[in-house]
Formats: sequence, structure tokens, C-alpha cells
Amino acid sequence: MLGRLFLAFTIIPLVEFYLLIEVGKRIGTGPTILIVLITGWAGAVLARREGWRVFTKFQSEVAAMRMPGDIILEGVLVLASGLLLITPGFLTDIFGLSLLVPPVRAKVAKRIREHYAKKMRVQQGIIDVEVIDQEPDDR
Repeated sequence: MLGRLFLAFTIIPLVEFYLLIEVGKRIGTGPTILIVLITGWAGAVLARREGWRVFTKFQSEVAAMRMPGDIILEGVLVLASGLLLITPGFLTDIFGLSLLVPPVRAKVAKRIREHYAKKMRVQQGIIDVEVIDQEPDDR
């Protein structure tokens, strides 16, 4: 977990910073800033649209008295994409925009569900404990 946090808060911003500098060298500072602003704006528009789509799916599932588990996961992924899109940089924009595409989001949600299903099965094996009743020593 510590390694993932280190990656998320140190390595990724350094890579993003490097990419921004390199792109800025090649196409100029103004166009680079413009690209970052446009992707942020487009991402915000798409995140809002997908967020509303997920929210209406959620409402219809609840109205039909069905458990909206998959829809909640989709909502979390749309939220994550929004967070990635407000972070300046090219890699985070690519990942954020890709999470807004419903088929990509469905595949990511499926992998998350499979990952946690495996973890739950492993943890169930750990929880099963055999208790041996021992007689106290009578010395």
C-alpha cells in the first residue's frame, strides 16, 4: 500500500511534469497550456454527462427495487475520472477520458469486481478456524 501511495503522489506527478516540459519544448508553452485547458474542459463536460447517465441508471434501479451495486461502482469510476481530469497532465487526462467511455469503464469495473472477489475468497479461507477443546492440566 505504501508503494502505491508513493507511486501515486511522487512518481506520477514527476512523469506528468516531465511530459509537460517536453511537449512544451516541442510545440511551445501556449499550445501546451491550451491543450491542458481543452482536455480539462472536455473532460468536465463528459464527466458531467456520464455522471448524470449513471445517476439516472441508479435511480431507475432503486425505483425497480433492485440492488444498484454495479451502478455504484460505475459512479465511483466516473468520479475517479473527474479527479484525474482536473489533475493537470497528459497521462492523467488519458486515463480520465478513457474511464468516461462506457465500454472501457465496464471492463475496468469487471476487473475490479474480479479482483475483490478473489480477495474475499482468500480471506474466507483465513477466517475458517478449527477450535480444539483441550482439557486443563490436573497436576
